[in-house]
Amino acid sequence: MDVLGIVVLVLSFVFFLTIGVPVAYSIGLSALATMLVSFDALPAFSTLAQRMATGLESFSLLAIPFFILAGQLMNSGGIALRLIEFAKVMVGRLPGGLAFVNVMANMLFGAISGSAGASASAIGSIMGPQMKKSGYEDNFSVAINVTSATTGLAIPPSNILIVYSLASGGVSIAALFMAGYVPGILTGLALMLVGGVYAYRKKYPLGEVIPFRAAVKKFLDAIPSLMLLVIVIGGIIAGYFTATEASAIAVVYCLVLAFIYKEIKVNDIPNILIKTVKTTGIVMLLIATSIGLSWVMSFENIPQTVSNGLLSLSSNPFVILLMINLILLFVGVFMDMTPAVLIFTPIFLPIVTSQLGLDPIHFGIIMILNLNIGLCTPPVGSVLFIGCSVANMKIQNVIKPMIPFYIAMIVVLMIITFFPSITMFVPHLFGF
Repeated sequence: MDVLGIVVLVLSFVFFLTIGVPVAYSIGLSALATMLVSFDALPAFSTLAQRMATGLESFSLLAIPFFILAGQLMNSGGIALRLIEFAKVMVGRLPGGLAFVNVMANMLFGAISGSAGASASAIGSIMGPQMKKSGYEDNFSVAINVTSATTGLAIPPSNILIVYSLASGGVSIAALFMAGYVPGILTGLALMLVGGVYAYRKKYPLGEVIPFRAAVKKFLDAIPSLMLLVIVIGGIIAGYFTATEASAIAVVYCLVLAFIYKEIKVNDIPNILIKTVKTTGIVMLLIATSIGLSWVMSFENIPQTVSNGLLSLSSNPFVILLMINLILLFVGVFMDMTPAVLIFTPIFLPIVTSQLGLDPIHFGIIMILNLNIGLCTPPVGSVLFIGCSVANMKIQNVIKPMIPFYIAMIVVLMIITFFPSITMFVPHLFGF
């Protein structure tokens, strides 16, 4: 083990983040700095460039730009509003009805779009004013919107599950998709429980009564949007197409749906494509630099060092899983989800599979639920920033009402971690 290389890696990464260098560049530069102390300059540059380029040569990664484009089409195509109206029909009359609507709409939109940020923006911009009009406090509205926006990352189709499949060496994407349903729904129900208790104590009003005919119309209006989940996941399970092919089908379906809803015009397509390209560029750069850093960490034997360190502290599987979760919670506070998955999967996956006997599918869901908490936690919580920006709220005003939601998410994480059958039930049901 090269101690100097590890020191350079950690200190350079922390330094670049501290001075405000974007995460993707911080990862790439720290990987390069580490290689420079282990190689000559020319091999370091060429090796890192080669690792970044070859790391992106994966057919599965083609699904990411397609799902990003599908998310952009949904965000502009009026789907969010129809899902909100559908959620009102389903849960709007419960105590604290609009809080429940916010959670359910985020679960549906996040699952369909595969983006927590898009979900927080689309649902927050619509639900925020409605909740304020009904007497809900702004900080509570932002808190429940931000935390529930992350639930869609576990419920398929999900870009981050595709990234985990890549980082884990080829775990079945279809199996990961199946495994995400129950944990994602459990998280949403836990957030609803917290929101319902809070709304009851604050005596927030019930949602408005929706006449039967209007309710039926809202339900029927939402069916085409909800059918995307059936088409994509059903097609993958039935073997009609792969996850990558499903992402392309999702784009075509969303485009047709947006034109049917008359929410998108032909003139809007160039702007949607530009946004997609920008987002894809950022995500792919994160993936490329993270893959480069993962190789450097492997070269410096960091995964083996961490494994030996954890096993030397305890041989109890409960304690080891708890320590891994605590490390990931800490990592999620300071690092975006995509690089965290790519960097820490090769470190922890060998430990939990060989030493603890965990299924790689189960561990993938544990990672996603864990890092979801970091997305709505300062200082690097991207979904938190988006939610606060949409509501024009300061982050410090939102943290206190978010604490009960954090606790709910952590409780679900612990349940999923220590009861594998909850996660693996659906994959086993479909033969994975």
